[in-house]
Amino acid sequence: MAARPLLRWKNCLVLSLPVLDISRLNGTEADAASFRDDLRHVTHDVGFFYLTGHGIPQELIDQILDLSRRFFELPEAEKLAIENVNSPQFRGYTRVGGELTHGEVDWREQIDIGVERESESAGAGRDSADPDADYWRLEGPNLWPAALPQLKPVVERWNAELSTVSLRLLRAWALSLGAPEDVFDQAFADHPFSLIKIVRYPGESVDTPKQGVGAHRDGGVLTLLLVEPGKGGLQVEHEGEWIEAPPMPGAFVVNIGEMLELATGGYLKATLHRVESPRVGSDRISIPFFFNPGLDARMPVLELSPELRSGARGLSVDPTDSPILETYGDNVLRYRLRAHPNVAEIFHADLLAERAAKAE
Repeated sequence: MAARPLLRWKNCLVLSLPVLDISRLNGTEADAASFRDDLRHVTHDVGFFYLTGHGIPQELIDQILDLSRRFFELPEAEKLAIENVNSPQFRGYTRVGGELTHGEVDWREQIDIGVERESESAGAGRDSADPDADYWRLEGPNLWPAALPQLKPVVERWNAELSTVSLRLLRAWALSLGAPEDVFDQAFADHPFSLIKIVRYPGESVDTPKQGVGAHRDGGVLTLLLVEPGKGGLQVEHEGEWIEAPPMPGAFVVNIGEMLELATGGYLKATLHRVESPRVGSDRISIPFFFNPGLDARMPVLELSPELRSGARGLSVDPTDSPILETYGDNVLRYRLRAHPNVAEIFHADLLAERAAKAE
């Protein structure tokens, strides 16, 4: 059997991701400062870590995992009743093979749930620099399964609890980078655009692993991932190797996205990751929570100290290929149009035509 690749953290070689305990922020100032230093170092060096001590109740974790599995056990007709082809906002159920990464099929089914708001007309009434921007089309209602009414209140509580943890992390990053603690708050203050995906990866792999999700970097700010215990498949790129990141009991897998990398001039690292499909005869439930700012928000670019600035590596993506756009809504709209071409063709053919014309 081939040796497992190793990851370097604090000058040690380890088999998987570093572990950070956020409850250290509740201790002495020395404890809190030590946590912030570790947080800065791990997201500069690796970009991924396990988060413990987060305070999310186990009963809530058990509830959302149970309801997720119950959703995917619904009859096909019940799931298709809320299929995303009925949503201009790309919300609702996506059948297996209905999402693409870099043009390749992701072997998973899922339900996408955003912040519940009125549809695109709400953007025009906002105090925004660009009230007519195309990205306001993404604001709107969710599609909820009629046969599982318990899902909505649990997901809404999940969003609230994980948003609190996420903002606490952002404030810790700000202090660790020499910025005011609340430097990122305004981007999330009025109308954050968080997203929850409830995902099931069916067993598709036999001898050669199939693509559960293709290699990518998250395009937003911050991701907290919950995975069913005992279910592997997530892999993180580190120095040209793929590191296994199996679920850890009581922990979230946390990674930063391209908008936070942009805000730190490339000092913090948005890392490539992928998911391999489980083997035939098994499956995997995964619930990523994407903590993102308002659609019209621009993350502030931090003024780093000369010491930190010297460690910034620049942005991970080629700016001539797929540049990170400064306004979050422009980034997420671009991703949605590419990932769900069937929904885009139904509701946003005009945007596809405009983009095709610009590309000529």
